[in-house]
Amino acid sequence: MTGTEAELAALRAQVAALQAERATLAALVADRGEELAVAARMLRARAATMTSVIDAITEQSVVGTDRDGVVRVWNPGAERLLGLPRADVVRRRRITDFHLPEELGGRGLDAVVAAAAEHGSDVRDWTYVATDGSRRTVSVAVTPRADDDGCSAGWTFVGTDMTEVRAAERLKDQFVALVSHELRTPLSAVLGWLEVVLDDPALDDGHRRSLDIVTRNASRLERLVGDLLFTAQVEAGRFVLTPGEVDLSELVAAAEESARVTATAAGVTLTAHLPGSGPVVPGDAVRLAQAVDNLVSNAVKFTPRGGWVELTVEAGDAAACVQVRDTGIGIPAAEQRQLGERFVRAASARRAGVPGVGLGLSITRAIATAHGGRLELAGTEGRGTTATLVLPR
Repeated sequence: MTGTEAELAALRAQVAALQAERATLAALVADRGEELAVAARMLRARAATMTSVIDAITEQSVVGTDRDGVVRVWNPGAERLLGLPRADVVRRRRITDFHLPEELGGRGLDAVVAAAAEHGSDVRDWTYVATDGSRRTVSVAVTPRADDDGCSAGWTFVGTDMTEVRAAERLKDQFVALVSHELRTPLSAVLGWLEVVLDDPALDDGHRRSLDIVTRNASRLERLVGDLLFTAQVEAGRFVLTPGEVDLSELVAAAEESARVTATAAGVTLTAHLPGSGPVVPGDAVRLAQAVDNLVSNAVKFTPRGGWVELTVEAGDAAACVQVRDTGIGIPAAEQRQLGERFVRAASARRAGVPGVGLGLSITRAIATAHGGRLELAGTEGRGTTATLVLPR
């Protein structure tokens, strides 16, 4: 074979190899094209599904924005709440256009999304202004939105109209405060005159016993009125603390002494395991005493005869705890998270016929929260409850 023929053969081999490589690449491109087409169809289907889901939500407003707050998603719930059709809003308006300017404080979008950006989500009440100028109180859940690459793409705002609910809550609180205030004045007069009558040495034993019963019940009603006023103050944001230094051992010892007579009469053993002094926490001594008294009186009240209530105080580097354990009727597991709300009582308490209106734990939790602490409840129905008041040091 001549040199020329060898070169031609080599070229033919190269051409054949290139043709084979081209065929392979064409097959790969075809495969990738099919994969891309499938992926595109899946993305379109997912987008259509998400759109249909969002459009099906009519009781909540769902608004999606880009990073600058420009509206990109506007569902029928938002149309109903704010009175504007989607075509008039998407890519034309910002979410902040519908917020009450005073609440934004000149910070614009950052006022609404800062907490969500820091914590991953945020839920709070905002005032939305509809196209007709009406104002709606809306509980808005804000979450950041990411694109397919995981980069920030904007924000999602899911709003629930709470206007009527919040108005009803305000009316309820006003009613409670008004009734409580109107009851306290005549009750004080009744208790004052009862004290005068009971001081009369000429009063016979039978009438004295009857008046003692009246006094106890009037005092109980006065405490209830005080509790109602306190909860109204908490809800209205008028709960003010008198700061100081509080020795928890002294406070718990006083609570144990106050409850001892009631515990003895109920056949309940009451014990306290306390350090000699301390720990000392910052706080309002009167309010913290009220919180501990509530926990101790609850434990005694819900413990049947023959049971026991144990009080302990523990201290750590960052927090101190007051723990009240009892062998009482306990709390159903499904109800433990609800306790602490106003007028909520455990089913076990209702079945046992233990008197009460469900304010003690609500007040205790409010006091703990006001001090930067918390109230923890644990227990098993029929086997007792452990209430722990945790306070920062």
